[in-house]
Amino acid sequence: MEHIIKVDCLKHIYPDKTEVRACGLAFTVNKGERVIILGPNGAGKTTLLNHIIGLLKPVDGQVEVLGMSPYENFNKLRKHMGVVFQNVDEQIIGPKVYDDIAFTARSEGLKKDVVDKLALDIARKLCIEHLLDKIPHYLSGGQKKKVALAGALIMKPDFLILDEPFDSLDAKSKKEIIQILNTVNQDYNTTLIITTHDVNVVPSIADTIYVINSGEIVIKGDAAHVFSQLEVLKDASIDKPILSELFFQLQQSGIEVDIPFSIEEAKDKIIDMINEGQRV
Repeated sequence: MEHIIKVDCLKHIYPDKTEVRACGLAFTVNKGERVIILGPNGAGKTTLLNHIIGLLKPVDGQVEVLGMSPYENFNKLRKHMGVVFQNVDEQIIGPKVYDDIAFTARSEGLKKDVVDKLALDIARKLCIEHLLDKIPHYLSGGQKKKVALAGALIMKPDFLILDEPFDSLDAKSKKEIIQILNTVNQDYNTTLIITTHDVNVVPSIADTIYVINSGEIVIKGDAAHVFSQLEVLKDASIDKPILSELFFQLQQSGIEVDIPFSIEEAKDKIIDMINEGQRV
């Protein structure tokens, strides 16, 4: 399968001389893939995203999106990308929710009736059509995330890039955002690239997980592989998901059970354990 994004041993030096790297394993993304980037603060997650978006130019290493340098082809590639930054307050600029969602479509010079339909369609998909006339400043954190997400999705981009989209959200809002992202991925084959600290959401939204630590990509794989690398995760200050930790403790207590990575999988294993106990 041909990679649509490739990053190999990226190095960037900021104006204050801070050097950030993303070396080790090559970072590659396929069309329609859901990719999660995990790592402690300062590991290079946001720097990696900003090079993929084209906001930064690498000092060394290779960064390609659709076979092009993102920095040198920013205007061409930005039409393929939707982006939601960690601090959405800095991203939402419209006086009303509708204006912010419609911004990209208006910038493309589309007619008003087309823009109106696109904005309403994506607002309905995210269940925020009732907010279209609201002032963004007064919205909740979860509502602001949805508004920023709607603005990123209005033109149905090939890639959706999100930096810490679950940060500061309550459990209900996290669940809603996960459902929205998975639906967009399934309906439009949109490629997702997400950084997060929240390991508990990862199994429900990741095909492939990368772990970055101290400028090195140290693990690549699915949830079962990544969350079984206990020493590497510990070195990167990454906790295991709560479910994984629970079943790991059961293993340590002598109970023979595989570690699940989703609520559904855990439920099935517990039912099997109960049924097995009843048969005995």
